[in-house]
Amino acid sequence: MPTSTKPIPPPPSPPPAGALVEDQPEIRDSWSRLIASFPDFVCACMCSSGEEAMRLIPPLQPDVVLMDIFLPRMSGIECTARLKGLLPKTRILILTAADDEEMVFPALEAGADGYLLKQARPADLRDALNEVLNGGVPMTSGIARRVVEYFRERGKVRDELVNLSGREKEVLLLLSKGYSNKEIAANLSLSVETIHGYLKHVYEKLHVRSRAEAVAKYMSSKNS
Repeated sequence: MPTSTKPIPPPPSPPPAGALVEDQPEIRDSWSRLIASFPDFVCACMCSSGEEAMRLIPPLQPDVVLMDIFLPRMSGIECTARLKGLLPKTRILILTAADDEEMVFPALEAGADGYLLKQARPADLRDALNEVLNGGVPMTSGIARRVVEYFRERGKVRDELVNLSGREKEVLLLLSKGYSNKEIAANLSLSVETIHGYLKHVYEKLHVRSRAEAVAKYMSSKNS
């Protein structure tokens, strides 16, 4: 009689590997110890600068990188953009103390897959790692609210621009290029008084009170 053989189970998949980029030794050591305490996660390497990260991380091809923003010389935002260009499948989770828009949005535009504050609890970091490895975009709640409000405001600006007439859009475009009312009038073969009238309508429709505010809204819509 033929003997039956049990199929050999496939070897277990290795745990996800990560890399940590942090310039302050005490913080780097603290976070690495915390990550090492997670039984289903391996810290493949620790880097003290963006330059070191660019040397060590690409050959390892880790599943996720924990990235600080304020690094010496090459910033964490620049490092994120460069790593994403080399390792598009590697997830990058920003781990920083900065929670203002001047850092959050450039980091996300550079390719970051999540944004967590260093004040986060160990359980929050564990959850964020699991989420980002499963395709999510983990964010501290306050940051998430700002992102939602930011894009909601962008949507409002686009809706306001849609309400402008063709001529009003032409006036606003020239305004954004730094043209004076007289130069706009000459460019469009209109009188200065007519340009004043168009600008009044532009201000009303965009809910602004000055040239600077009108240009700022227009430029924000172009960058959305």
